[in-house]
Amino acid sequence: MQRPDVERLCRTIVPGVGSVQVQPLGEGLLSETYKITRDGAAYALKVAAEHRPELGLDRAWEVRLLERAGSAGLAPRLVHSDAGGTAVVARWVSGRPWISQESTLASNIRSIAALLRQVHALTVPAPPRVVSPLQWIEIYSTALSLRSAPPGNPALRTAAVNRAQQMAEPPLVAGVLCHSDLHAMNLIRGAESLILLDWEYAHVADPLWDLAGWSANNELEAGAQWSLLSEYLQTTPAQQDWRRLRQFLWLYDYVCLLWCQLYVSVLGAQGPGEEGAGKGIAERARLLDSRLHLPAHYAA
Repeated sequence: MQRPDVERLCRTIVPGVGSVQVQPLGEGLLSETYKITRDGAAYALKVAAEHRPELGLDRAWEVRLLERAGSAGLAPRLVHSDAGGTAVVARWVSGRPWISQESTLASNIRSIAALLRQVHALTVPAPPRVVSPLQWIEIYSTALSLRSAPPGNPALRTAAVNRAQQMAEPPLVAGVLCHSDLHAMNLIRGAESLILLDWEYAHVADPLWDLAGWSANNELEAGAQWSLLSEYLQTTPAQQDWRRLRQFLWLYDYVCLLWCQLYVSVLGAQGPGEEGAGKGIAERARLLDSRLHLPAHYAA
């Protein structure tokens, strides 16, 4: 949106009567984000991007989720949302995001594990939005094809689809509410607790999908992954839990590659490129496959 349009919108939906100050914060695939100041109070405004791709997201469902997460102290508290959730205003959260190196500290691994247990315990708004890794692959692949974007490496796609199909076979783990966009910039250390931002991709899934996302986005080594899984489960992980986490990590990487390709095709930004990112995922896959079994020094 143009700044005058944002200012006009804010005069209507942001609490207060004074003038509004608008600070653009960024533009993503789905939303434009602004910091709004009015009458001495600060707010975050998210407006649906005009040319956003169709990813099957439900803005109204997201708003109901944000109300629950905000009430639980896990997300900024909402102060306004329109009927379709295309314009959302929340209280500004003062604090700072973690830097990537902080994610490996033992105390912070315990903190993020505890935070994820709280997120996963939230009551899911009905009807639930359930998305599997295989569905994410198809959602992004369809969005890329609609933009006539390059199809990508067919061998990598085949490997990803095969893995996702295997993960969808019984026995399945009961799904919980997953944030699904866990990285350092979406985690704010507030005055009293950790707060998660940007719940647009939230959905119901295997809880280890979130642990895989945090591990991938922070490039956690195997030891830190093991510690995160142990702290989350609050017990020594079983072999099948470790294997499931590592498989989800591979799939999360691949979904992120598709996201990057779509981001470049929509916004024209420079990304890592198919070749470089594909090689990185292939190397990670080889590493993960070689370590699906518990390393001896992690075993109980």
